[in-house]
Amino acid sequence: MCGIVGYIGDQQVYPILIKGLKRLEYRGYDSAGIAIFDQEIALHKCKGKVADLEAHAKNGSVSGTIGIGHTRWATHGLPNDVNAHPHFSDSKSIVMIHNGIIENYSALRKMLEKRGYAFRSETDSEVLLNLIEDVQKKEKVELDQAVRIALHEVVGAYAIVLFSKENPDRLIAAKKGSPLVIGVGEGEYFLASDATPIVEYTRNVVYLEDEEIAVIDRAQGLNIINIKNQKITPYLQEVELQLEELEKGGYEHFMLKEIYEQPRSIADSMRGRISVDGTTVALGGIKDYEQKLINARRIIMVACGTSWHAGLVGEYLFEDLARIPVEVEYASEFRYRNPVIYEDDVVIAISQSGETADTLAAIEMAKSKGATIIGICNVVGSSIARATHAGSYTHAGPEIGVASTKAFTAQVTVLTLMALSIGHKKGTLPTQRYQQLIRDLEQIPSKIEKVLKQNDKIKQLSDKFFQATNFLYLGRGYSFPVALEGALKLKEISYIHAEGYPAAEMKHGPIALIDEQMPVVVIAPKASFYEKVVSNIQEIKARKGIVIGVVSEGDKTVSEIADHIIEVPHTDEVLMPLISSVPLQLLSYHIALLRDCNVDQPRNLAKSVTVE
Repeated sequence: MCGIVGYIGDQQVYPILIKGLKRLEYRGYDSAGIAIFDQEIALHKCKGKVADLEAHAKNGSVSGTIGIGHTRWATHGLPNDVNAHPHFSDSKSIVMIHNGIIENYSALRKMLEKRGYAFRSETDSEVLLNLIEDVQKKEKVELDQAVRIALHEVVGAYAIVLFSKENPDRLIAAKKGSPLVIGVGEGEYFLASDATPIVEYTRNVVYLEDEEIAVIDRAQGLNIINIKNQKITPYLQEVELQLEELEKGGYEHFMLKEIYEQPRSIADSMRGRISVDGTTVALGGIKDYEQKLINARRIIMVACGTSWHAGLVGEYLFEDLARIPVEVEYASEFRYRNPVIYEDDVVIAISQSGETADTLAAIEMAKSKGATIIGICNVVGSSIARATHAGSYTHAGPEIGVASTKAFTAQVTVLTLMALSIGHKKGTLPTQRYQQLIRDLEQIPSKIEKVLKQNDKIKQLSDKFFQATNFLYLGRGYSFPVALEGALKLKEISYIHAEGYPAAEMKHGPIALIDEQMPVVVIAPKASFYEKVVSNIQEIKARKGIVIGVVSEGDKTVSEIADHIIEVPHTDEVLMPLISSVPLQLLSYHIALLRDCNVDQPRNLAKSVTVE
């Protein structure tokens, strides 16, 4: 989950590293560091954010044209100056950054300590680095070969970049299970965890594959081998990412910008997939696998966090419209519990980054059992996009805020398009309803625009509840996953304990929590079970609970009994999660601001979870 960046070329490396680390800070912000070579290796690192690193390095040497940088999300070892990356090898001749987890680091460390190696940090990364140095000493080989040999002894995930003072004209990088991108410029090369630090300088990139090692030399350029020492021909791709997408664009926070981008990101996720006359849906990325979906014994959706909530919406969509049984699994549990998987199962893997470690592992396990794997992700060229048989990109654009907003609604949009297409082709969704839902879906961006115009009202509402210590979120049917997602948003960025439940489950335990101090957010649009939700609200009010109702425009019933309401435009209940989730995003955002929380970089979290 850490962010890594590197450069070799003719430019001064310090500003490239610092700017790159700021772009990657969403991946981790416990500590940061850089190493630059100019006569000697200058190492600057400290606990805190990239801004703290800048202050720390201000009076030190930062001159040089080769260097590496790192922003950390702590796994092994506390977030402090010593555990911050980069790390020196025992002899201080090699310096390295690492994203990932070395699972057998303890045994390796004990072995190296017996050989006389001393360790300065608590990290697994330093163990890998000293192993590389030990191999180089024993085998008397070049550093790239020492890396290759050492990686045979490693269990776990890694993306590493390193160089030595003995050969400061060469960067070496390797990856397995953690992302690594190489930007190819004119006589210069850039390395990063994703393309965001690179697009300012070049759009030509190489995505390193698992167990590949890149050797980047000033004189010889880029060469790639694999762990078996076989030469690999680099596959150059062009990145379509726009630089302005990585800036706040006048908004106070990335999260607010991304909430407001949802009309566009949803429209972009539909563009080219709905016919010009608005009567049919076609997703080119899954065209060759549609029959697999139509004939599937069942669909298994695997995801984590917000993407798991999108999968729950997908379960309702596919079972309702396509009449295919669906199971939604936490990828982290699915991969370990020896699930029953049939060859006629279709697994849909959902991930914003396309790099989620548990989801990737679930994909590989399901593939090994013969299932067809469909991917839904936001990042072109990501590991999940490459590991699946087919899939659809969400086209949400870069999402920098750690708490996912536009990625969620984009994922739900793509799942809706899939369910519509498969349901109609299968014959379970009549043409008239199919085409009506397409028309309604095309109206969603403009309806979200109307929700966003209530920002000031939601901000005022937040002022009444930012000191609360607990929240409940309730919904039925398609609104249940929205309740879960609303609760997660509040937890993530405001640090208020919140739980989402099916409204009917309130009576089976959570109702004991309700008193005059308990805010209860009820997603209650005009849809199936509306009267039952009204009854649930009355049960809350009978126990002096405070009800915040998210209701359809013009609602009279809930408006009369709820303490506060947020009206949203009416749409078919199948599509309502796309609309009703937006006010909950705004509510959590404004509550977090009032609590003086870091909205874009909430504590202990990182955007892309590339470790277990």
